[in-house]
Amino acid sequence: MVHIWNDPSEVPADFGPSVVTFGNFDGVHRGHQQVLSQLIRVARINHARAVAITFDPHPAQVHRPESAPELIMGLEDKLAALSELGLDAVLVMKYSLELASLTPEEFVATVLVGSLRASHVVIGHDARFGRNNSGDLETMQDLGRKLGFEVLVISEFGSEGFPLHGDAPGEGQDRTAHDGTDRRCSSTWVREALREGDVATAAAVLGRPHRMRGEVVHGAARGRDLGFPTANLAADASGYVPADGIYAGWLVDQAGTRWPAAISVGSNPTFDGVSRQVEAHVIDRPKEAVEDFDLYGQTVVVEFVARLRGMVTYRGPEALVDQMRLDVVQAHSILFVP
Repeated sequence: MVHIWNDPSEVPADFGPSVVTFGNFDGVHRGHQQVLSQLIRVARINHARAVAITFDPHPAQVHRPESAPELIMGLEDKLAALSELGLDAVLVMKYSLELASLTPEEFVATVLVGSLRASHVVIGHDARFGRNNSGDLETMQDLGRKLGFEVLVISEFGSEGFPLHGDAPGEGQDRTAHDGTDRRCSSTWVREALREGDVATAAAVLGRPHRMRGEVVHGAARGRDLGFPTANLAADASGYVPADGIYAGWLVDQAGTRWPAAISVGSNPTFDGVSRQVEAHVIDRPKEAVEDFDLYGQTVVVEFVARLRGMVTYRGPEALVDQMRLDVVQAHSILFVP
């Protein structure tokens, strides 16, 4: 069982010793996964607890909300992804100007040592923390000597090529970025791929398909009128919205059932739509169950596997329906590879 705490005060007084790292972990991509797997290994060797500290909201949303990046995943999915890695606990710290005002020593002494009883702290060469990002690796090492914990630098574990570098997930495949140089796994890379609709590259960096989570709400019902009813995600659904287009993927309902789907992202230009929508048409349902398939009000997950095409304006509903039939066939062939 993974303990989830929302404040250092929730950490039991007898907790520890622990091996700790901290970061935003947006996407919990393969680079994050490798770092955290090494943290867990160190914790097991030292008979300690493996703990990750993350922040909500993202610090950029507090310091520069006008230019803060769109998050790859919501907090619920981030906690689920972190929990699947084998951590003992995750501390979610509410990020605020008050927290940001703590000096590096105050943050380390109060949270890492005072609450979590850290015996080891795992950080990267370029880590920054504390007021005005004034703390760095050297600061952490000085505090470790002063407060009695060991500092482990991430690069000491080795990257082993991908997942920390490169863009290809398969063994024996090209491990370099598109410009021929190594590229470090990052949340920025995932966002770039999603912005281009390249959900396959996003999945390679994430180690799983990109997903969105949201409530199914009523839409204009055009899909149902055309014979392709869709589950429309609410506008406040969490997760980065990929580029407009049609995708093959999966819809996971509230009961946990996975349904193959053709997913549309866009503003329905054939019908002069304005607002962007994410809607999933579940395929391969028994004919007798089509009309009874009601997801309204459920919170569902939509996973993006492959982009089929960009968004196109058609001359009328008939041409659109013909294309949608082809989209369903193509989605089926991708999701059910022999």
